[in-house]
Amino acid sequence: MPYRLAQIELTHPLPTLEIPATHTGLAIVLRYRDRPIGFLIRPLDANRQLTLEQLEQWIAQEMGTKLLQEVIRQELLPPLDLTGFPTLTIAICTKDRPNNVLRLLQSLLPLQQADRAPRFEILVVDNAPTDDRTQTLIASLPTVRYIREPKAGLDFARNRAVQDATGELLAFLDDDVTVDRQWLNGLMSAWAENPDAAAFTGLVLPYELETEAQILFEQRGGFRRGFEKIRYGSTQPGNPLYPCGAGIFGAGCNMAFRRQVLLELGGFDDALDTGKPLPGGGDLDIFYRVIRAGYPLVYEPQYLVYHQHRRELAQLRHQYWTWGLGMMAFVVKSLQQDPPLRFRLVQLIAWWFKDQLCQLQQSMIRQHVLSPGMISSEFWGGIVGLFGEYPRSLKRVEQIRRQCS
Repeated sequence: MPYRLAQIELTHPLPTLEIPATHTGLAIVLRYRDRPIGFLIRPLDANRQLTLEQLEQWIAQEMGTKLLQEVIRQELLPPLDLTGFPTLTIAICTKDRPNNVLRLLQSLLPLQQADRAPRFEILVVDNAPTDDRTQTLIASLPTVRYIREPKAGLDFARNRAVQDATGELLAFLDDDVTVDRQWLNGLMSAWAENPDAAAFTGLVLPYELETEAQILFEQRGGFRRGFEKIRYGSTQPGNPLYPCGAGIFGAGCNMAFRRQVLLELGGFDDALDTGKPLPGGGDLDIFYRVIRAGYPLVYEPQYLVYHQHRRELAQLRHQYWTWGLGMMAFVVKSLQQDPPLRFRLVQLIAWWFKDQLCQLQQSMIRQHVLSPGMISSEFWGGIVGLFGEYPRSLKRVEQIRRQCS
């Protein structure tokens, strides 16, 4: 049941989209003057086709106001001054997935080699690999640097990048993404508009929609945080739980920081995003600590990557379980280490479980895209995370450090 993925430039005449008979839906990235401004997704009817008139109506209905806003914005705003953009290191933390790394590098290297683009460093951090395939791959690429981090765990790898990077800005990309052609421009624009910001996150759209699991994930919202620029500060009017619900800030597969701020904050928490036992929470924690330290965090939709979602339903169910697990492990840590916001964090726990139960109820009466089993996985992950997962992870991390010392 694949969906066709297409990109449409709205300054050109709308194309006639050929949809294979095997495809049951359509997803479109809409661009205006090459800037991504919208994402539409829908199933197709029985004839598996969408006429040009239907496409026009769909775009006008869903995107008319946004398109008008974008036209006005691009006409009125002066060009950004991008001189003085900081030096940049892009870190790819990976483990035993050289094909993924190659695919990502194939989208990054053209940006590194563009004539008028600022030069940047690419750093591949091989996290406790079981073979030398990734090292062999990087040896054939002279503009990419390779380092090996023996301690298993994503935040160990991220912290190795913090120590070894040479750039003033440090961007992190997961190995299951590719970057959009405007990705670097998006980061540069976010920096130019917010030179005081310490962290930047960006839009994440699907790389493919080939399986039921990938389509369900995207129908629920995926990693999307919208197409509006957002500057997060110390408060957010109308959000009584802010900044404890750190998932609003973005996704860890596409984020960047001022390296000096990461050093000041002590880097990432090694006991979060540790791999299989606790594969989550590290991005939530660092976003939260950046905000709590008084620094702005900026979300920029032009800073766009495409993520390869889990292909199997069992993998998706496990991902939702890890979301609940990582979320509550981060909350438990914050309860211990940030006393001034303990009441707000307790409120967040209550809200989260109430929301999960509401979604479960909707699913049971078939008013939710996910099955009760999928939602229950995230719910039970949250329970495990709430009751002792972070202390258990601290013990595991100490054992890993001793084994690698």
